[in-house]
Amino acid sequence: MDDMALLQEYVARNSEAAFGELVSRRVGFVYSAALRQVRDPHLAKEITQAVFIILAQKAGRISDKTILAGWLFKTTRYVALTQMRADAKRQRQEKEFQMQTEFQSTTTDEIWNQMSPLLDEALAALGEKDRQAVLLRFFENKSLAEVGSHLGTGEDTARKRVSRALEKLHRYFNRRGVSSTMAIIAGAISANSVQAVPVALAKSVTAMAIAKGAAASGSTLTLIKGALKLMARTKVKTAIVVGMGVLLAAGTTTMTVKEIQEHSFDDSWRTPNLDPRKLDQVSPQVRIVPTKKFPHSGWARNNQMKVMGIGESLTEILGVAYGFWSPARIIISTIVPGTKYDFIANLPVGNAEALQQQIKRKFGLIGGIETRETNVLLLKVKYPNAQGVKQSVDQRVSTRSGAGEYIFTDQPLSNFAGSLEYRFQIPVIDQTGLTNYFDFDLKWNQPVGQPLDFANFKQALTDQLGLELVPSREPIKMLVVEKAQ
Repeated sequence: MDDMALLQEYVARNSEAAFGELVSRRVGFVYSAALRQVRDPHLAKEITQAVFIILAQKAGRISDKTILAGWLFKTTRYVALTQMRADAKRQRQEKEFQMQTEFQSTTTDEIWNQMSPLLDEALAALGEKDRQAVLLRFFENKSLAEVGSHLGTGEDTARKRVSRALEKLHRYFNRRGVSSTMAIIAGAISANSVQAVPVALAKSVTAMAIAKGAAASGSTLTLIKGALKLMARTKVKTAIVVGMGVLLAAGTTTMTVKEIQEHSFDDSWRTPNLDPRKLDQVSPQVRIVPTKKFPHSGWARNNQMKVMGIGESLTEILGVAYGFWSPARIIISTIVPGTKYDFIANLPVGNAEALQQQIKRKFGLIGGIETRETNVLLLKVKYPNAQGVKQSVDQRVSTRSGAGEYIFTDQPLSNFAGSLEYRFQIPVIDQTGLTNYFDFDLKWNQPVGQPLDFANFKQALTDQLGLELVPSREPIKMLVVEKAQ
């Protein structure tokens, strides 16, 4: 019997044997996913119990077309998120894991050590069909024909979907410093994703789940309650997004009229050269309009905190409005337009607040600052007094980066950390302790037109500047953007 037949047998006849067989099949899958996320065997056991209790509670409402691996993956993530949020509130959670200090590795085991803390976040970022394809192919070791059968497609379509999903995972890991290939990623997931579980866990989980959690501990019941709330909230948000899509489609004409009305303002500031002097020359206004598609993008601010930009994404504008210049420190929990915009806020005072209000009015988005534990890179001194870093002797501030070169003049290393953060799209924290202003010209082997070779960059950083980037997981302030209520 397949998974859904076992589940239906349990629903129809309250068959403990059927549910026990289902747990035996899937407990390793759930336990391993929980262990990757919380990094604690005891917590992973508790999460596993909670997931199967929820399965028992919801068994009668699960469609027979459901792919159970996908359902278990999402439910495990909801329960694990509930656990991690509770730990963060107590602010006493011990660091459970650290990323490996090396970004480039030639062995699957070392790559897995770097991938493992990031894997569930990466999978959650995939689309539903892509994630199901990866789970079936590499977690359950299904053939491509079997993957296609489960997804209702042919083998060729399944092959393309798996390949596309692996490419997305490769980009995700590469942006976070895990330098590898799609083949190594696939091999590492296949070899390590589902691990052996404690012998008695399947039996205890079965008994607890069939009892619908009646004998569960208080902490397990708290996990179940929090996860069910999270599942319900996600379902509601999905329905809202679908509804908004219909409304926006119906309201295209009205929006076009509004855009035409907005263009009646003085547009003389919308030029490619971003001259900050224009902020004092044009009439005071706060606007965000679709871009004129200039060849360059960017934004500028003057001493009176007036600001304008061209060709920027909504994420960039949110960062400007709330003072978070790095997209790596912005979490957007809803769908935002992919359009590029020109924007200006040049009132006498209060431009940041005015820009925030304009974003709320135009897009229905608001931001809040939260401290969240996340993956970061720590910029540290590995070899003091390296020859490549020189204290600045002039006042010509400049930064220039290109293929295989980084020129940095008359700035603190905290600015260098910020440049790296913007480039790598992961928070970089300066822990060098160096407060002087420095000059350096960093060079590394980088073919023109190719993606950044992080291993070469990292080696050059150490050899020439005596600095290193160390992966870690730290609590930092993040801008969390949500739909306004």
